[in-house]
Amino acid sequence: MQSKTFVKKTSTNDSSPGFNQFWKDVRVLAGSYWYPKEAKGRAFSDVIRSWLMLILLILLIVALVAVTVFNSFINRYLLDILVEEKDITKLVQILWLYGGALACVTLLIGLSKFVRKKIALDWYQWLNNQILEKYLSHRAYYKINFQSDVNNPDQRIAQQIEPLTSNALSFSATFLEKVLEMLTFLVIIWSLSKFIAIALIAYTIIGNFIAVYLAQELNKIKQEELESQADYTYSITHVRNHAESIAFFGGENQELNIIQRRFYQIIQSTKRKIDWERSQDIFNRGYQAIIQIFPFIVFGPLQIKGEIDFGQIAQASLACNMFATAIAEIIREFANSGRFSSYVERLTEFSNALEEVTKQPENVNTIKTIEENRLAFENVTLQTPNYEQVIVEDLSLVVQPGEGLLIVGPSGRGKSSLLRAIAGLWNAGTGRLVRPPLQSVLFLPQRPYIILGTLREQLLYPNTNRQMSDAELEEVLRQVNLQNLLNRVEGFDTEVPWENILSLGEQQRLAFARLLITHPNFTILDEATSALDLTNEGNLYEQLQLTKTTFISVGHRESLFNYHQWVLELSQDSSWRLLTVQDYRLQKANEIITNPPENPQITEVQATNPPENPQITEVQATNPPENPQITEVQATNPPENPQITEVQATNPPENPQITEVQATNPPENPQITEVQVTNPPENPQITEVQVTNPPENPQITEVQVTNPPENPQITIDVSLQNQSLNQSEISAGLSHQEMQRLTGTSINTIRSKASLGKSITTKDGFTYRYNKDPKVLKWVRV
Repeated sequence: MQSKTFVKKTSTNDSSPGFNQFWKDVRVLAGSYWYPKEAKGRAFSDVIRSWLMLILLILLIVALVAVTVFNSFINRYLLDILVEEKDITKLVQILWLYGGALACVTLLIGLSKFVRKKIALDWYQWLNNQILEKYLSHRAYYKINFQSDVNNPDQRIAQQIEPLTSNALSFSATFLEKVLEMLTFLVIIWSLSKFIAIALIAYTIIGNFIAVYLAQELNKIKQEELESQADYTYSITHVRNHAESIAFFGGENQELNIIQRRFYQIIQSTKRKIDWERSQDIFNRGYQAIIQIFPFIVFGPLQIKGEIDFGQIAQASLACNMFATAIAEIIREFANSGRFSSYVERLTEFSNALEEVTKQPENVNTIKTIEENRLAFENVTLQTPNYEQVIVEDLSLVVQPGEGLLIVGPSGRGKSSLLRAIAGLWNAGTGRLVRPPLQSVLFLPQRPYIILGTLREQLLYPNTNRQMSDAELEEVLRQVNLQNLLNRVEGFDTEVPWENILSLGEQQRLAFARLLITHPNFTILDEATSALDLTNEGNLYEQLQLTKTTFISVGHRESLFNYHQWVLELSQDSSWRLLTVQDYRLQKANEIITNPPENPQITEVQATNPPENPQITEVQATNPPENPQITEVQATNPPENPQITEVQATNPPENPQITEVQATNPPENPQITEVQVTNPPENPQITEVQVTNPPENPQITEVQVTNPPENPQITIDVSLQNQSLNQSEISAGLSHQEMQRLTGTSINTIRSKASLGKSITTKDGFTYRYNKDPKVLKWVRV
């Protein structure tokens, strides 16, 4: 996209706007270095030093040109002595003088290049630091990805700042030196022949017009080539960064096609550049050759007639040759300035984009952020940075210290966007966000950030200056089940490419190790355990709970409900609801029972600590839905003598599948009287039905579906001897000590489950949950 814009700009016949813009861009990049106007700019002593070095460079160039002109006169006298006077004494004297002048030229050339490179290096260092400071301040490196069309910022910083400064000093010094040489040798030629001087001036003007035209066309091509090379480099880097994904997909051929397409653009630009450079080289050489032969055409007949000395012819020839060489150097610098102008344009565009994304937007609504030692949303309406979409509307909630909030919702609904708002990355919208200082908040993204450093620095990040012993770090690794990591590296001070040797699950555990070391007051987890098995996930969240930190998680797994007290659900219409984990689970269960999908799925039939003699009299389905499947039937600690009298399906599927029937700690004498399938539907699926801690003698009389519609609603009539599942009966509140007597568990376990909001089932089969209402503070029966 950048190359198209450039071609459109420079294709106009009026080149002055482009030239003016070029010098405006140069002033943007160089102005703060040579003329700092801000209090935060360069130190005055540094500015004076830079100017003194620049003045020294100018003086060296002037001295070099003066000695070069002096050498032309020495060369003239030397030839006169050899041809006409033939005096050995004068020859020796002039040779000593000539040798000294050549030594001065050599010394001046070396010193001028040294000073020029020192100025370029100092400018490069300052400009690089300035760009990096802009890039890494106010999170510009993050915002520029969303609010700007600037591409390849890494390449602009790493590969284009140094050539800009070196080319700028090289062009300026060469231009000054060659212009001075042209003027001085033109004066010498004028003193010998005004006709030749006037002819050279006219010839130079015409030649420069042609040279500028050729340089402009070449500049366009070099700009396109530079951008093509940047895209090509990025495509190769992209393959390296996503090597594993490409290998899994077997996408080598597709990646090769993408890279070759971008490389083809480089080849096309290079071919055009070669064609133009051919024309430019022919012009340069022809232009220079005509100047060199011109003095012999004019002075040759005069010397034959004896009207001019041979030394004068030699000096005129040398002067014309130096004039032609100076012209050629200037033309060459103009040709090379094409790449220089490309660097100027791309870096100026990048610098302006960094300033633009860090500006506070005007006449737009933003969320007001207040720093306190708590976390709360107060009537917050969050929008995308471009204000085109509302993510959540009028959100108000408070996360109590030490509690956990789980954010759930459909994919792409904006769950992670709320975390970005907390971090201050997104602030488009209205309302107030109260959060602690970011220094006391630790963010754990789904793909952890792995720094370039040692294992010790990985664990201590972002506070890498913290002092911890190897034994302490080993204990942290053991807590997150990474104790074997030390067997794969030489020690904590080993630096290896961690992203390549650690799996995503190991990286997520490493991120939790940072959490245990940092002990933040607030932790934000964006699917931080998505690559872990349930055992490791449970271990990490238990470690997190022990730190007493307040945490917010984003996730999809139901297992995460076990470690949070509250659930914030985001909906597609930007609405939300906040529920306790228990209420959220209950509402979801009711929604599944009353409004099942077209193809209802029961994942698991499980009984945990069932009654002594449960009886299932009949489960019958007549013309059930089209695709039921029985995936797993499981009983954990079933009763001693369960009896399943009859399980019957009328019109069952053609190919019913029972994946697994499993009993863990089965009864001594289970009896299954009959399991019968008669003409089942095509693909019945039963995925999960779970009964946890049922009463002593539940009886499931009948579950029946007869000729269901396309969107069947399954009504389950469950009759229990002592309890109804359709209503909640709240008994009188019980204390911790009374619950201890009813359950037989320790008082510490009772208190722990009360603080975590977990329910407890007593010996008589009733389930109790602790009511945290200050007016109640008792265990109530549900």
